[in-house]
Amino acid sequence: MKAYCFDLDGTLTRLELLPMIANEIGLHEEISALTEATIKGVIPFRKSFLLRCRLLNEISVSRVNEIVQEIPLYEAIVNFINANSQNCFVVTGNLDVWVLCLQKKIKARFYCSKASVKDNFIKSIDTVLEKSDAIDEIRRLGFEQIIAIGDGMGDVSMFEKADVGIAFGATHEPIQSLIEHSNYITFSETALCKLLNTL
Repeated sequence: MKAYCFDLDGTLTRLELLPMIANEIGLHEEISALTEATIKGVIPFRKSFLLRCRLLNEISVSRVNEIVQEIPLYEAIVNFINANSQNCFVVTGNLDVWVLCLQKKIKARFYCSKASVKDNFIKSIDTVLEKSDAIDEIRRLGFEQIIAIGDGMGDVSMFEKADVGIAFGATHEPIQSLIEHSNYITFSETALCKLLNTL
C-alpha cells in the first residue's frame, strides 16, 4: 500500500501562504524574505516559522482563513489527492488553524503545526511539525511505500524518511539539497500527476 505525502506551500498552492497573509499588515517583503531564506535552508524552519508567526499574530484567525481560501491551488494535483484520499497526506509546517479552509478542498489527512486560539487570535504555538515525525507516523499506519513530494529545505527530512522523493519545481526551483534526496524532478502539475499515476 502506497502513501503520497505532499508539502503544501508551493506544492499544492501556487503561492506561499505566509507572504500572502503578510500583505494584510504591510509585511509582505519581510515575510517573503524570511520565507525564501527558509526554503533555501539559510534559516532553520523552526526558528523562521516562529518568527514569522510572531510577526503575523495581529491578524485574526478568521481573517487568515479568508485570505488562504483565495490562494490558488494546483487543481490537477488536488484532483489526484481527492481521487486517492485514503492514501494521501498533506505534511505542512503551517498552523492547523490557518489551513482549516484548505482541508475542505483537499480531501487528505493533514499533519500541521498546532496553535491555541483565544478570542480569534493565536494565543500560543503549541507544536512545530517535524516532517520526518509525520512520515514515521504515516509508516506506522501500515503503508509499505511512502512517496514524498515537495520543493524546499523543509521537505528534506521528509524525503530522507520516504521511499521515493519527487522534487516539484512549478512554483520554486527545487533546492539542491532536496534534489540530492530526490528520485524524480518535475516542473509542471501535469508531469507530476502523470508520474504519480505510474508509480
